[in-house]
Amino acid sequence: MAQSGRVFVRGLTSETYGLDQFRQAQLSADRVRDDSVVVDDAKVGHSGDSEKSRTWWRIGPGDQDFLTQTLQVHFVELPPRSSNHGHGHQNEASFYILEGAGYEVHDDQRYDWKKDDLVLVHTDSVHRHFNPYDEKAVALVMKAKCTWMFMGLIQQGRSGPVEREDEFGPREDWSAIWTPGVLDRKKVVSAEDCPWEDTPLGRVRVLNSPEHTDVRQFSVDVFELSIPAGSRSGKHWKMADEVLYVLEGEGYSLHWEVEAEIAEKYYARIAKEPTRHEIRTGDTLYVPQNTVAQHFAADGSPLRLLSSQNRVFKHLGYDKVAHLEAAPEYAGATDGLVVSSSS
Repeated sequence: MAQSGRVFVRGLTSETYGLDQFRQAQLSADRVRDDSVVVDDAKVGHSGDSEKSRTWWRIGPGDQDFLTQTLQVHFVELPPRSSNHGHGHQNEASFYILEGAGYEVHDDQRYDWKKDDLVLVHTDSVHRHFNPYDEKAVALVMKAKCTWMFMGLIQQGRSGPVEREDEFGPREDWSAIWTPGVLDRKKVVSAEDCPWEDTPLGRVRVLNSPEHTDVRQFSVDVFELSIPAGSRSGKHWKMADEVLYVLEGEGYSLHWEVEAEIAEKYYARIAKEPTRHEIRTGDTLYVPQNTVAQHFAADGSPLRLLSSQNRVFKHLGYDKVAHLEAAPEYAGATDGLVVSSSS
């Protein structure tokens, strides 16, 4: 956690053009975190918690151990019959419901949710979370807040009057500058609405992606990956970094560093030996940018992972994944398979 104040965006300062020291710091940080890691307890520079609700951060830009500013991950807990404070911010947020049920109020509209739903806070939304039931509710929140901050989209706060109101004209509808048609898109995505698919990566259920044009989310792509006990995912290489939450099971993940050889053009040099990272239910696993990764389920323990990735990478020209080895259960699996996909 930052020594004073909340860190919204971390800066990069160097006396040399090469920035290898920053990547090495990122690669040397522990990639697996459990409930013992709280990098921000939401006591400074946050507006959402009420007297009952609780928010704590697992990954954020203020980490002393640098991981990423691409994604931030935190948890929200609502005790029975409680709510948090309403507030608004320009950045989107994705809530995966780990426990319980409840509802949201976004821009004065109600959206009900239950366990395993993906709930989406849209851009420029005034929102509040409610749990009217007798069991607690817990959500995993994934967002790309720093992306908005880098772009100067920093208007946020609790509901209240405009300062210097006499200097401004009457209210205008903010939605006039939104993407056409977004008001008709889904704000809650249920698991039962998303079929499982067999892919080179493995058995996947996509909750949000660029292809899901009926979903009101533009910044974070989310999917579930199911690996049978004793099996493994496909071995894959992509530029986007990724945070995976272990929904169920245990196992490990192998990561091969990819070095850029800058010659007459860019060449990728994949490490001969991977690093190994043990994971179990409730852990978050971080996969750095430009990494080859493969996930393994322990014997007797199916592994179910929830993946989140910042979609901006796709808009920057990194919209494909190279599959170096397919999951064993994939119908087209062969040794040395190399295919590309946008998943």
